[in-house]
Amino acid sequence: MHRKSLILLLSSVSFLIIVGLVMLISTSIFSAHASASDGYREVKRQGISILLGVGVCWGAAAMDYRFWKRMVWPIFTVTCILLLLCYLPGIGKEINGERRWIGAGFLQIQPSELAKISVVVFLAYWFSRHPDCGSNFLRGFTYPVGIVALPLGLILFEVDIGTTVVLSVTTFLLLYIAGTDWKYLTGMTLTGFAGFLGMLSYAPDRMTRVMAFLDPEKYRLGAGFQQWISLMAIGSGGMTGRGVGEGRLKMLYMPFAHTDFIFSMIGEEMGLITTILVVLAFITIAVSGFYIAFHAPDRFGTLMAVGLVGFICFQAFVNIAVTTSILPNKGITLPFVSYGGSSLVMGLLAVGILINIFRQGRGEEGEAREWFKRKRVTPRL
Repeated sequence: MHRKSLILLLSSVSFLIIVGLVMLISTSIFSAHASASDGYREVKRQGISILLGVGVCWGAAAMDYRFWKRMVWPIFTVTCILLLLCYLPGIGKEINGERRWIGAGFLQIQPSELAKISVVVFLAYWFSRHPDCGSNFLRGFTYPVGIVALPLGLILFEVDIGTTVVLSVTTFLLLYIAGTDWKYLTGMTLTGFAGFLGMLSYAPDRMTRVMAFLDPEKYRLGAGFQQWISLMAIGSGGMTGRGVGEGRLKMLYMPFAHTDFIFSMIGEEMGLITTILVVLAFITIAVSGFYIAFHAPDRFGTLMAVGLVGFICFQAFVNIAVTTSILPNKGITLPFVSYGGSSLVMGLLAVGILINIFRQGRGEEGEAREWFKRKRVTPRL
């Protein structure tokens, strides 16, 4: 299975990018940003992002993944600086009350996407440097969580609850894999939940989204409108869909049809079969990534692979759960599918790093497995 994991990984990612580009062509002309002069502006930008992302992926695949270990502090510092710039007038750009972007025009970037890579690299570096610190309160929990809390706090107050949740779960996953004591993880979970409730009071519109999730019928013409239309779109597509380009609910009914709710547009135009294939693609990415992680040549590679796969797949889970009304609306994109240059490029960077870990770990049991054997414990991977 390990020998096939790279083929499965690349096939799944390629499938998702193709589906996303097809749906972007179908929906972008109806987006709020489409201009009369160029209705396919988003398609062209996404095409450029795909080319850039493939180049980044190629470079990361050719580069020894231990490079990221040596550059951990510069990368982490630059990430925090970029996140701070989101709050500066004239540099940070506010859209719909959220300050997630810096730059102007096509040269806009979303620093929180880079933060996903930075947090994973830092935690992999920390627990590879301190491999037996899981039961130590300071080295195994307080220090790494305290440092990671800086970019998470900056993202949270942008206001970007969705990305904060994704990074928090990724952090939890890496702490668990690294062997952090359950008492500390439980305390972190309860604290995070309390902080989430506090954030809802800080941002009343988020509380309204939660209320709409609990009673979608009551709020279907207000805060729950997007999810209500999303369910209608998925349900109206049937098994095979109306046909690409034949969707109706994208025509100024569904806000963010090409970004946050592109999965529901896939359901309407391509049907249940294609939505299941999209879900299976992410499951394949998860399985392939964990096989690559288990055969990594060292502990840093194992933790890094787990973290990269973790944030990609959990973000996909959140997006799909939102569009199917399983979770409240969080405003988060579907990796490799939704429109968004920063998300796509960082996702392909993660894939490139996984490719390099695979290349160096192929045919070897890997230091990670040997570490578990020495400790005589069952790996949590």
